Amino acid sequence: MASLDPASGESTATRLLFRARHRPGRWLGWDDHPGQLPIPGDSETTLSARLPEDPPNTAADADLSSASFTPLYRTDAEWAAELSSRTVHAVMHLAWIGQGEGRYRGQLGVYVRPRGRAGAACMALIAPLRHHAVCPALIRQIGQTWNTRAK
Repeated sequence: MASLDPASGESTATRLLFRARHRPGRWLGWDDHPGQLPIPGDSETTLSARLPEDPPNTAADADLSSASFTPLYRTDAEWAAELSSRTVHAVMHLAWIGQGEGRYRGQLGVYVRPRGRAGAACMALIAPLRHHAVCPALIRQIGQTWNTRAK
């Protein structure tokens, strides 16, 4: 996950969406001071405050700066990271789900809480692209990276 950069991936729609979001984000300062804003509806600034002191196989060494995510934890079957900006607080969660007989399937969840009207408007505006282009492209990119690594 640390090596993936959806903003530079193969999907044209994904690249355009990331550019469309990052350009006004730079102009308006939406991404300034990530991780220091309270989670919407809470006083905590990060979900890491809710984790045990020593999560198993911690992911603190993963560099996700290209994706603006901060690692939360990693185990043999799960991985989670969060993103905090002036428009949203988001968590990306990946897990291997047992299918029986030693088979597993990967599952990706991205959970987003908008911050204020700007965040709600951004999420509403990008929802169709996010669901029909970005997420499928990200899943393909993860699969291609996994298959290349497995060889």
